[in-house]
Amino acid sequence: MVPEQIMADLLSLTTPLLIRYPDDTRHVMVACFRHPQGLLYFRPFWEQLPEEEGVQVVTGDLKGEGPWKVGDAVVTVLGCHGTHPQQAAELADWKFHLEQRGEHYPSRAVLLAIAQEKGFPV
Repeated sequence: MVPEQIMADLLSLTTPLLIRYPDDTRHVMVACFRHPQGLLYFRPFWEQLPEEEGVQVVTGDLKGEGPWKVGDAVVTVLGCHGTHPQQAAELADWKFHLEQRGEHYPSRAVLLAIAQEKGFPV
């Protein structure tokens, strides 16, 4: 596969994703987009986190077919409570948060616009 096809597969997934950095920092990704430097993603509760924490850019080429690598980080499908208990609990809290917000949560198109407004050239 060519990189664009691989990236399209990652970006079209609707399952929860997890990114793991070399220092073992792990973040749940609730939305991700192509970025000129690599990959841009939104974390759960992004709108409540400091701007530099809620929306992040991972630099590097995207490689793989799942798991994927972006620079030195690895992106996988988020495992269940037994595999990634802390991140699975965070995702459960996020889903509850979304249920409480109902239809007021921004669509993917609006998230893309928010990312662009924050200076991320998606």
